[in-house]
Amino acid sequence: MASRRIDDLDPVLAYAFGKAEAEWRIKFPELSQPFLTCTYRSKEEQTALYNQPFDKKDNDGDGKVDEADEKVTNAKAGQSAHNYQPRLAFDVAFKKKNGQADWNTELFTLFSKLVLQTAGITWGGHFKSLKDAPHFERTGWEKLVKK
Repeated sequence: MASRRIDDLDPVLAYAFGKAEAEWRIKFPELSQPFLTCTYRSKEEQTALYNQPFDKKDNDGDGKVDEADEKVTNAKAGQSAHNYQPRLAFDVAFKKKNGQADWNTELFTLFSKLVLQTAGITWGGHFKSLKDAPHFERTGWEKLVKK
């Protein structure tokens, strides 16, 4: 199961998330609040996510199997910054006051501006081929990996 622990993260990412989350709580107490959904992801979990568009399952709950919108990653196992120690990526979501998840894209855009105040971080919302608004990673993380 994927980890959501901030202490799994690379120190730059842990700092950026903690700072952005604190600033968010002060600036936007009335909005849905950010939380970590993934820091570490095993290679098996990465493979399952990569295979979603052709795994013969309804992964997004819309009653349709193996459709293009079930694609959530271009990264195979070992190609994701979530797969390494320390974790070189994190994903976030937002929680409404009633506890329900809030996937409003404007929240991710607003939160990204706070996270990106810390240098050396790339936001998945700026990715070219597959936008990934919940995702943040160390810029050039591949060079930081100890193989």
